[in-house]
Amino acid sequence: MTSTTPSDTLPSTASGATGAPEAAGSEAAARLRIADLERRLGDPWDEANPLGHTAVLAADERGEVLPEAERVLDEFGLNAEFVPTALGGRMERADVLARVLRPVFRRDPSLGFGYGATSYLAASAVWAAGTPEQQRSTAEQLLGGGRLAVAYRDLAHGNAFLRDEFTARRHEGGFLVDGEKKVISNADRAEGLVLFCRTGEAQGGQSHSALLLDRTALPAERVRDLPRHQTLGLRGCRMGGLGLTDCPVPEDALLGRWGGGVELALSSFQLTRSVLPSMVLAGADTLLRTTTRFAVERGVRGRPGVLNPLARASLVGAFLDLLICDSLALTSTRAAHLYPEATQVYASATKYLLPIVLTDTSYDLSVLLGSNVYLRDGEFGIFQKHVRDLPVTSLGHSGAAACQSTIIPQLPGLAARWFAGPAPAATLFRPGDGLPPLDHDRLRPVAAAYDPLAAELVAAEGEPWPDGPAGEYGELLRTLVSDLTGHLAELRDACRSLSLQGRSVANPRSYALVDRYTLMLAVASCLGVWRHGTGGSDDFLADPVWLLAALFRLGRRLGLNLPQQPKGLEEPVFQELLARYHDGSSLDLYRTPAAH
Repeated sequence: MTSTTPSDTLPSTASGATGAPEAAGSEAAARLRIADLERRLGDPWDEANPLGHTAVLAADERGEVLPEAERVLDEFGLNAEFVPTALGGRMERADVLARVLRPVFRRDPSLGFGYGATSYLAASAVWAAGTPEQQRSTAEQLLGGGRLAVAYRDLAHGNAFLRDEFTARRHEGGFLVDGEKKVISNADRAEGLVLFCRTGEAQGGQSHSALLLDRTALPAERVRDLPRHQTLGLRGCRMGGLGLTDCPVPEDALLGRWGGGVELALSSFQLTRSVLPSMVLAGADTLLRTTTRFAVERGVRGRPGVLNPLARASLVGAFLDLLICDSLALTSTRAAHLYPEATQVYASATKYLLPIVLTDTSYDLSVLLGSNVYLRDGEFGIFQKHVRDLPVTSLGHSGAAACQSTIIPQLPGLAARWFAGPAPAATLFRPGDGLPPLDHDRLRPVAAAYDPLAAELVAAEGEPWPDGPAGEYGELLRTLVSDLTGHLAELRDACRSLSLQGRSVANPRSYALVDRYTLMLAVASCLGVWRHGTGGSDDFLADPVWLLAALFRLGRRLGLNLPQQPKGLEEPVFQELLARYHDGSSLDLYRTPAAH
């Protein structure tokens, strides 16, 4: 199949900076930047493209990312996406930040993580707690093309590669930093370092502090690079280590308050745990697009894949999983602006659920590829790379257990108010709507008093829908929503009983409740997107067919006794997938033009 040249189908902008800073977070500006980045990166299926799949796979075998790709991102000014507009960058909205990074992750997660996400993870702590001077200097580093690296403290359930850490103690108008971390992305080539160091002997929330360091200003004899670790996934990322030996740093390196490192990390996670999965979602787009390509051009077991019922079911299921995951990613990133007190729970739910669902999706798709799933080169070799890269993004301080442990203490209090709160603002589900600025003072690890997504499900169940929007499936949709709301009531009773055991108890039962709760958040997100979201400009999303198919899929994950699914319900979903595949549109909620 011959792919269309991206420059023939995608609009171009003069540079990465599209218009005035105040417009950087708008839907129109986001689409322009995404189109510009797609054009610069080119058609990934074109073997002659120096940034295409063939070149990416060869670089992955060498354990590196393409230098040419990094130069393109430099020219685009990707680092400006991580810098707030008030400091000269283009970052206004969490949801837009994630979307602009998707073209990068769709091609090479190692490039997306190593070039961009690592710097964003470090910078998020500076935007949350840095002094004006710290924020200004960090912005200058990023806008000048520099990189940042971050070394978090080790959490009990952090999935850390190795348990090691830095310590810092006060010394002559500053601090002495000692210790090492064996796995830090970009440690050897980052100009700025954010280190979470132990500064107190006691365990708990006051045990660590954060320091912002300029590596170029550190005494060279006190700093050493540790050997690089080879990983199965994200092989191009430089996962090296860093060691400091009684290294003197100035007093103004303190980021936030002394002993406030744990709180700062948790505050940062309220953004990064939703933004990063939303970026990584683009890798699943590549998995589905690759499998669709195989089904269309090669077929399954000697039969065209589009005619094979099992192949169609797997492709539809993967497409629905993408839409489900993106609905939750959309609401969790937008909630950071609209309902920041709920973001700790929503971000953790997103970081917990998306890797699980997308890993299952990749397995289902791998069955269709058969032995081709083991190829590391050629037309379909990119599938195997993305399968290897996907699980690595869930490691570290955003692993499943860490996210579950964040949610569990909140469940009793949230459950008690699930049926009492008002319906959320419709703008929570509308990516085209503007958002208020991020208020980092409200992004703190506090108990949420309101659960907007649960309120959306309850409000939808109690609302008399007209027959028009739901069409022939109106009654079935009402039944499904009623059944799901009933399950929310059962879940409420189970979660409220946790308070009798102590809210901090983490055991198989509480973990299972978290799993069910995150799936209910996905249910509410899909429902909100259909009821309030992009339906006005997208006929497919305005149709209840995709919503019904998604709710049936989520209901089966929840183990519910569901009504009979109508025959042919998924056919329009399959046709939408084929249409997007052939015209090169993204397979997420936005259907944005993409280089094929």
